[in-house]
Amino acid sequence: MAAALLNQTNTSAATSCSMESLMEKPMAIHVYSLFFIVGFPANCLSLYVAWMLMRNGNNIGVYLFNLSVSDLLYTITLPSWIELGMQKPLGGLWCSLVAVIMYNSFYVGSGLLCCISVDRYLAVVFPLHFHWVREVRTAAVVSIAVWILEITIHIILLNHTGALQAFSSRALCKERMPMTQEEANLALTRVTLGFLVPVFIMTFCFQQIMQSLRQSPSILRQERRKIGLLLFFLLLTYIVAFMPYQTVMLLRAILEPGTCDWATRLTDPYLVTVATTTINSTLDPIIYCLISESAHREISKAKEKCRGSFLRWKWTVGSEGIQTVS
Repeated sequence: MAAALLNQTNTSAATSCSMESLMEKPMAIHVYSLFFIVGFPANCLSLYVAWMLMRNGNNIGVYLFNLSVSDLLYTITLPSWIELGMQKPLGGLWCSLVAVIMYNSFYVGSGLLCCISVDRYLAVVFPLHFHWVREVRTAAVVSIAVWILEITIHIILLNHTGALQAFSSRALCKERMPMTQEEANLALTRVTLGFLVPVFIMTFCFQQIMQSLRQSPSILRQERRKIGLLLFFLLLTYIVAFMPYQTVMLLRAILEPGTCDWATRLTDPYLVTVATTTINSTLDPIIYCLISESAHREISKAKEKCRGSFLRWKWTVGSEGIQTVS
């Protein structure tokens, strides 16, 4: 994916860069294949668990469902990025579409993780207040608002850079190297609003929740541990997945505009850190399904249903075989 985002020549008249990277094919073939193999079934399982939780009136299930949809959309674009990384042809319209899905998944996921953190913050720190915030209907409205807000902002940014006018071409799959000053300003905006603000919100909520849990004797120690672990690992995964990428984008925005030297130096770090963002889409559903007690229950129910269906099928096949022999 990252390799496909690199344009070999800058379209700016002022500067033209030519660069190649040894990271291109290994990243495309091995890393994205691994993340697809793990991430696709994990997000499908998370989607099922979230759907069952929603049906049972669990508002966190609403956020998890939307997060799983976002991560799943991102995951199913990985084969396309593998094709691009291997220099295989890809249609212009599809190329632009998967690029839009990738960036939307970055920021929709950030928004939904903030929603989960704020929801848990209100539930733990103010358990007797804000009941309406923790309703399924409210969670659904907030989730829709996050999708609309992130997509709208993304469209505005694409329009600002002129990318929408070239939507049916391969332009969205290629990032100009080096950046123009306008693109650098947009990168700084994305780093601030799309990463620093969500990290601040999630960190604040986590700190307040842990402080409240330590002071509350009414909450069992095991329950405190599960809530703390869930929020800690979601926050840690988000930081590990996105901080390297956002750091490189910050360096690019500051050092790269109009300079081939820095564009060349930051090419390989950029390729590697774009790949690390995939960790978030792969691990989020695994973390939730491993730690959440409600997720455990739904997975156990699903296993029992599958086991029951298999036994009924086995019994039916066996009965038909006996009748045939008779």
